[in-house]
Amino acid sequence: IADAVKEATDADTKWAPKLRALKADDDLTVSEHDWTDTQSDTSGVRDAGKSYLDSLPQPPKDGSPKDNAAWWNGLTPEQRTAHLSLNAAQVGALDGLPSAVRDEANRVVFDQKHAQYRLELASIPKPPANEWTWITAGRYPVKVHTDEWMDWHRRYGDRYEHLTKSLKGMDSIQKRFDQTGRDGLPEAYLLGFSAEGNGRAIIANGNPDTADHQAVYVPGTTSNLSNIEGNVDRMVSTWRVANSEADGKSVSTITWLGYDAPQSIYKDAPFRHYADDGAPAFNRFLDGLEASHSGGSGTHRTVIGHSYGTTLVGSAADHGTLNADDVITVGSPGVTVANAEDLDVPKGHVWNQEADGDIVPDIGRWGHGGHEWGNYWVVPSDEWFGANQMTTDTEGHSGYWDEGSQSLRNQGLVVAGKYDDVKLK
Repeated sequence: IADAVKEATDADTKWAPKLRALKADDDLTVSEHDWTDTQSDTSGVRDAGKSYLDSLPQPPKDGSPKDNAAWWNGLTPEQRTAHLSLNAAQVGALDGLPSAVRDEANRVVFDQKHAQYRLELASIPKPPANEWTWITAGRYPVKVHTDEWMDWHRRYGDRYEHLTKSLKGMDSIQKRFDQTGRDGLPEAYLLGFSAEGNGRAIIANGNPDTADHQAVYVPGTTSNLSNIEGNVDRMVSTWRVANSEADGKSVSTITWLGYDAPQSIYKDAPFRHYADDGAPAFNRFLDGLEASHSGGSGTHRTVIGHSYGTTLVGSAADHGTLNADDVITVGSPGVTVANAEDLDVPKGHVWNQEADGDIVPDIGRWGHGGHEWGNYWVVPSDEWFGANQMTTDTEGHSGYWDEGSQSLRNQGLVVAGKYDDVKLK
């Protein structure tokens, strides 16, 4: 027993300081090379200190958000430091952990990936300037890619495109970080991040754990990491309105791009499996907000879906339990169910917006509308669905968050719980 205790003590003495020093450097500038070095440093310490790390309490396998929260709360400060230093991606992805912890972990992953991608992109030759040329095919000239450009594209094209698009999205996220404090905008929290595939990002305005009002927004078709800025801006605008109407109570609005959204309106959006595949992760995230909330009186939570994002919200309610108090559907092509009461919120707490010139509800209903009691292809804009039809003074499918509009104000009022002030059709 004495030998075992000594071995454990030696391990703590040897590895705990190394974990705390992983981010140390010999200057005051954290460069892109420094961030990429942390990845190799972390890997080296992880391999060398495997016996110590294996002795740490591990996250519950396939644990619920409550299980994850209990695991984290049971760790010592040293054990938390070890997991944050060496398992940042894993910690940042665990629903139920405090938002400040997830933010700290995901920012490490974000900074490392940002630096890695910038260095990798710099190492790839730029696309040839002479991309196009003309050839004669039959009687008419035809514009085609040059041989030089085709050779470059075969060697680097796909990777170059992925790096460029991913960095555009990461720069947008960094822009939101840098906006904290401007015009009263609260701290941003990075609750999820991945640059793999089309990318994932979950970004909160204000700390959800202490907020009296939460709003979680699910974007729709064509959403990915590269165009995250527009979706983040929508929740910034919603936060400003809700915060101004909240009578001094705190508000947190969240952009949840935590699923693989359809990327093509014609080839992908008509199919429901994108929503069904993403729904379990959305339900876990909502349950995680419940588990990590530290306010004494709980929180009022609103789910906002736009376009195909409403289909995911409906699928989450249809295949699980939507942990929300209000649901707002915006430009919805259908939510897979035919009745507002099936969205797991109290009667009268489903709200819908359809603007003039928005054709998505009319077209989308044939793929995502609900069916019940002889009513087929029902969408939230239909009277018999049972939603509160909010006034919209914007046009088209993407104007619902226009600054100064009643469309935006109505959403903010619901988020702030000011139901009597919402203007209905």
